[in-house]
Amino acid sequence: MTNLTPIMEKTHAWATGYAQRKGYKLNPDQEMVQLVVEGLSRNREELGRQYCPCRIVSGNVEQDRKIICPCVYHHDEIKNNGSCHCSLFFKQ
Repeated sequence: MTNLTPIMEKTHAWATGYAQRKGYKLNPDQEMVQLVVEGLSRNREELGRQYCPCRIVSGNVEQDRKIICPCVYHHDEIKNNGSCHCSLFFKQ
């Protein structure tokens, strides 16, 4: 991955570690990984939380808590579809 800001580097390191701990892998398409990492990092900087960039933040704290990456949906999405909705995490 190229041209990463410090927050993007931290987000990428987190995603890599999370995937390893959970038995997933990151998307083999590095451009897609970079897009998702950019979105997660931007949401963290602008909204204060690492919201999934592929989901819409509603402003409802209880609802939005579900879409903080890793979102509550990702395990089922990976199990059923092979990847999460954002295409960051994939089955091994």
